[in-house]
Amino acid sequence: MPIKKKARTRTKKDFSVMMVKQVMQRLVQSAHLKTKGDVIASLMIEGFGAVPVVDAKDKLLGIVSEHDLLAAMDDGHKLGAVAAGDIMTCNPYSIHPEAMLPTLVHVFRASDLIRVPVVDAKDKLVGIIARRDVLRAYLAAGRAGC
Repeated sequence: MPIKKKARTRTKKDFSVMMVKQVMQRLVQSAHLKTKGDVIASLMIEGFGAVPVVDAKDKLLGIVSEHDLLAAMDDGHKLGAVAAGDIMTCNPYSIHPEAMLPTLVHVFRASDLIRVPVVDAKDKLVGIIARRDVLRAYLAAGRAGC
């Protein structure tokens, strides 16, 4: 008599216990303090709407958003003449990979943030997470209903 294998049932993850590290983007394009604004703008066109600024050891120093670049342009600066260190938001809000997604939902709702850098215990950049990543995880968990 052949042995019957149990069928695997695929269960959806419970959104309320999901962590940032499960849905964050691990490949992050970053800049350094001296990276010019036009280079950052080209990174944004190809990737994210905000670029973290890091030091030589990938420690998070700041972040440059589309808004920062537009503000520099509106102030009459050529993007090739300004550096990330001139226009970045210093000490940006960041989150740890082990943080729970519902906590991040509260952060996004209470702020104007669209993307948040993800850092380890030593503030080393390890990823980035956006509002849409959280929404995608929520929908994948099957929580789309009312």
